Amino acid sequence: MMNQMYLLKKAAFIFLLSISVVSLKAQQYLWKTGVRDTSYSSLQDFKKTVKQYPNIELVKEKSSPKVIEKRNLTYADAGNRPLKIDAFLPKKPAAKTPAILIVHGGGWRSGDRSQHIPLAQQLAERGYASFTVEYRLSTEAFYPAAVYDLKAAVRWLKANGKKLNIDTAKVAILGFSAGGQLAALVGLTPDVQKLSGNFGNTKYANDVATVIDIDGTLSFVHEEAWETQNKESINASAKWLGYPRTERLDLWEEASPLTYADKNNIPFLFLNSSVERMHAGRDEFTKKMDKKGVYTEVVTFENSPHSFCLYQPWFSQTVNHIDTFLKKVFR
Repeated sequence: MMNQMYLLKKAAFIFLLSISVVSLKAQQYLWKTGVRDTSYSSLQDFKKTVKQYPNIELVKEKSSPKVIEKRNLTYADAGNRPLKIDAFLPKKPAAKTPAILIVHGGGWRSGDRSQHIPLAQQLAERGYASFTVEYRLSTEAFYPAAVYDLKAAVRWLKANGKKLNIDTAKVAILGFSAGGQLAALVGLTPDVQKLSGNFGNTKYANDVATVIDIDGTLSFVHEEAWETQNKESINASAKWLGYPRTERLDLWEEASPLTYADKNNIPFLFLNSSVERMHAGRDEFTKKMDKKGVYTEVVTFENSPHSFCLYQPWFSQTVNHIDTFLKKVFR
């Protein structure tokens, strides 16, 4: 009788496990399409945003005689394809320059690194070696692939510090929207082996000196998080993680930068729009840092769209705030 009970329980467990595996395969089939999502770009965002903000101006690329541009470099091999990065380097700097790794937005699913070329060009003019980086989007690979990619990019910067004339002790990571969340997660998890990846200059460290988060959420599980308030919705973050918010809470917590706040010791700059739902966990994070004596700065642009950093009149202010912050923390 005991043996029969054991066999029945074992059979039930195997059945439930098989259902779980089938469910995961179904998610991969539905969400990881393998087809690039081109629904988000700066121009498409402009066409939508200008209806509410008719006086905005989309900032476009503009090369400078003060900046050397090296585009379409390979920073790592993800196993089945090369990962690309663009470099914007100050011409003839007096000394080694700080570096800024710039991570684009697009809901972890769309967008590309060209989104922030104008920002990289402007920051390079001010003396920062600036890099626009690609990473695998959720149509190609679920979390944590994008985190692996960006940490490989940080290691690439350090491995090529001499060639790029950068001060590898002064590497900042900056991101907008989904890129802001990713930048924060990279910055807060230098010693989390599970999120480090195993490719791309692995002999080098993946820590950064500071984080600039432009309207990127710090938590998917905080009470303020959109995902917490809309658990049934299958949105961009769910498609990135590969699970709805009603499943695998441990994974949602793991992907939330706020989870790692207690161990943080690097400064943060938050540049925020007036769209409050993008700032989940920010105030809790800054309170924790205040108690620890870690410098944080919050700048909010009143009456601004989520994508304010792409447009004038906010673009120039964004560049100024980044420059002022980095001069403060890197002096």
